Amino acid sequence: MNTIENIIKLALFEDSGLGDITTECIVSKFLSGIGVIVAKESFILAGIEVAKRVFKLLDPDCEPNSSFSDGDHIQKGEIFFKVHADLLSLLKGERVALNFLQRLSGIATLTRSYVEKLNFENVRLTDTRKTTPGLRSLEKEAVRAGGAYNHRMSLYDGILIKDNHIAVAGSIKNAVKAVRNRTSHLMKIEIEVSNFDEVKEAIDSNVEMIMLDNMDYDQMAEAVKHINGRAVVEASGNVSLETLNKIAATGVDVISCGALTHQARSVDLSMQINTA
Repeated sequence: MNTIENIIKLALFEDSGLGDITTECIVSKFLSGIGVIVAKESFILAGIEVAKRVFKLLDPDCEPNSSFSDGDHIQKGEIFFKVHADLLSLLKGERVALNFLQRLSGIATLTRSYVEKLNFENVRLTDTRKTTPGLRSLEKEAVRAGGAYNHRMSLYDGILIKDNHIAVAGSIKNAVKAVRNRTSHLMKIEIEVSNFDEVKEAIDSNVEMIMLDNMDYDQMAEAVKHINGRAVVEASGNVSLETLNKIAATGVDVISCGALTHQARSVDLSMQINTA
């Protein structure tokens, strides 16, 4: 299944699947034009191939063109995308293409600001599953365009035992045992902990990764010291541009940050259309 193409088709149907009354009243289906997308602010680009696909789905004969790739820095006032297509398709695709570009580039831009702020090269910054429903694959690509890394894509590709799992199982030991009894020996296990007693129990259970959830700096530093390389240590919770390096200084290996996706602001873009 081509997930991304299905996402684009759904977005197009949402906007004009039952028709575009205004455009169809004004524009002849025999007319063509050129659309250009202009940056109204500086940003990090993400979603350029998605934008191209929007217009290709509307007009298979269209000619989208851009000399830029995801991850590139776009300057304010720069024209970074052009497409020659029939006018009906340009007008129908305008808002959908912009919506994708603005949202995904916003994520890439915010992510880049975090990456540039992080002063610890040995610490990996990742996203989380706090994504827009239906857009996860695209938003995680945007995080990579910004220079950070992806955490697990979904519930199917990584084991993470969280507080509610522990509550249901009765203990960390029980939860880890249950997972090990049902999964391949090739799968790593990560467990979420919120205090030092849970850190010790996680270590005693021989898990490969330990997530320190919403701990303060002193607690994280103490946990890292106790773990002493016996597991990969991830920090999560209360991550911001202001706290990023303070968290990294505790010695953790990974910092996961939901803000990269759920706090990103869409960038400001516009599309200008002229008859060919």
